[in-house]
Amino acid sequence: MRAGGDDNHVRRALSAAVRGRVSKGGNIRPVPEDLRIDGKVCLITGANAGLGKAVAVDLARRGAHVLMACRSGHPQAGQEVRRLSGSGRVEMLRVDLADLDSVARLCDELKSSARRIDIAVLNAGLIPRLARRTPQGYEVMFAVHFLANRMLVARLLADGLIRPRLQGEEAPRIVFVGSEAHRSAGPIDFDRFGTFIDYGLRDSLKHYGLSKLHLCTYAQELSRRLNPASETRVAVHSLCPGPVATGIAREAPVFLRPLIYPLMRLFCLSPRRAARPVVYLCCAGETGRRSGAYLHVMRETRPSRLAMDKDAGARLWQESEALLERHAPVPGGVSVQRPSSGPGRGPP
Repeated sequence: MRAGGDDNHVRRALSAAVRGRVSKGGNIRPVPEDLRIDGKVCLITGANAGLGKAVAVDLARRGAHVLMACRSGHPQAGQEVRRLSGSGRVEMLRVDLADLDSVARLCDELKSSARRIDIAVLNAGLIPRLARRTPQGYEVMFAVHFLANRMLVARLLADGLIRPRLQGEEAPRIVFVGSEAHRSAGPIDFDRFGTFIDYGLRDSLKHYGLSKLHLCTYAQELSRRLNPASETRVAVHSLCPGPVATGIAREAPVFLRPLIYPLMRLFCLSPRRAARPVVYLCCAGETGRRSGAYLHVMRETRPSRLAMDKDAGARLWQESEALLERHAPVPGGVSVQRPSSGPGRGPP
């Protein structure tokens, strides 16, 4: 790898961190420390470290029954969440989001328990140095940030574990942890959708931004399909937590780590502080009564124009549905009917 690629990688990461710090003051207040969600079941992916673990601690402390969905080898993470939250209602579930077969096994396990999910936080993420193929042949960020979440949500809905609100009930919530990096991506190339593209360190952030555009576009489309007219049946939200001092840069070259980690400590938010917008979307009363919100740290804004594009959302839904039906069929299908709103607005 040319030195210029490494330098570009660092400059862009630092620039994103600075922008996040500048805009961290927002127009939303964190939910009160004493707000309780006793008895609610919360599924959190990537909960073994960093932001995901901070969210798990906070929600467990508020009385939730927390399901930590992580890769294997992290039993101590569950023990630490129990200790820090003072709650014994914390379970560890095993899943590798880079492997659709593993996601399917997690869904089967959840279905067999017949446990209703009140809040799902889809948080897991990574930035690899080099392109990697998943067992199904996809680029790993496309799989982890988008396709695994697409499959997981489809199964939770199809299996009745996330049930749209009935009259007199609270709406369940789905919260996607995205990134402002989605704004750096160009339009989704549906002619090559899902095709593995090789890249090196120079282009890793480019593909990270694209994978987050997939996720943010999907979140908006899911919200439209689950909530016809003005009725909130499932509250679907997404956010960028800002730059977080976590292990997401763990694959940076060894010679760059002495530079990157001090910069992260200087410019990035602690996981506990970065968890505030996630917890707000999970717990605040107002975010349970509406859908489609997007937060950048503690400021409500809108995703990019591309992420909000309804035609792109419908195409993304259709193309990803075809991928899931090919590799990991969802019992009963993965479709959620889209409300009709004129020509070309029917279900895919």
